[in-house]
Amino acid sequence: MNGLPANPSLDHLTTEAINPRSESIDTLSSVELVRLINEEDASIAAAVGKESEAIAKAIDWITGAIRSGGRLIYIGAGTSGRLGVLDASECPPTFNTTPDMVIGLIAGGDSALRRAAEGIEDLPDRGVDDLKAVNLHEQDVVVGIASSGRTPYVVGGLNYARSIGARAIGLACNEQSPLAAAADLMITPVVGPELISGSTRMKAGTATKMVLNMLSTGTMVRLGKTYGNLMVDLRASNKKLVARTRRLLMRLTDLTPDAADELLVRCDGELKTAVVCQRCSLQPEHARRLLREAGGQLRLALESATGSKP
Repeated sequence: MNGLPANPSLDHLTTEAINPRSESIDTLSSVELVRLINEEDASIAAAVGKESEAIAKAIDWITGAIRSGGRLIYIGAGTSGRLGVLDASECPPTFNTTPDMVIGLIAGGDSALRRAAEGIEDLPDRGVDDLKAVNLHEQDVVVGIASSGRTPYVVGGLNYARSIGARAIGLACNEQSPLAAAADLMITPVVGPELISGSTRMKAGTATKMVLNMLSTGTMVRLGKTYGNLMVDLRASNKKLVARTRRLLMRLTDLTPDAADELLVRCDGELKTAVVCQRCSLQPEHARRLLREAGGQLRLALESATGSKP
């Protein structure tokens, strides 16, 4: 089921190769060490950039899935799993998504976020079990994250996703990996050997974080969670975000601080609703209806109400 050899060799993996630039890393001064790490990191963006078309296709798939009632589910082990959980956990406060719209699964469960549970990553059935536990269905998109491209927990999870008709996307930093055989689409930023051989929390981890940023942010923009580059669908869950909501409302309307606060109270703190109310002279419920009809996209709701592009 997992598509992996019984005793897989890691010798062919780029992420396990020896980096000649760091063979004497333990003899460097602190400033030399920092400069070397920085020089290596400078190549990561280019590696991610080469995967632009695959990342864009993934964004289209995820956007379509969520619009149809599906979810984005990340699954990974170790650093890869932690990065997926991080990206998922940041979506609700940033984009006002429900906690189940973007889900992060890590081998070993939440305790593995702080304490390594390395042995579980070798069990493909655990990946299947974790996806079943969140009731994976065919409308969902699963992104399997594994820098090596061969983590059994992730490969097993993607195989299961495909078996029930869910779209399976692989994210790895090695080409021609077992993960590719389990995925409908691969994103493969090849960042080369790590400065500390095999330490994929470094360049591979940075590349993974960059790709996940693109997947979630790109999807949320496509779903109308922003207006221009403004976070108009944020959840004002603390003083900083309350202040940001007021500031954005003032920027998008002609309201004073006190008037902005009053309108936000009337709109239950919903920034997009408040903007439509003020700019289109509507009551909150009418504004909410326009936003629902526009699929939550503020720009389309304003165009619908005014008959022109805002």
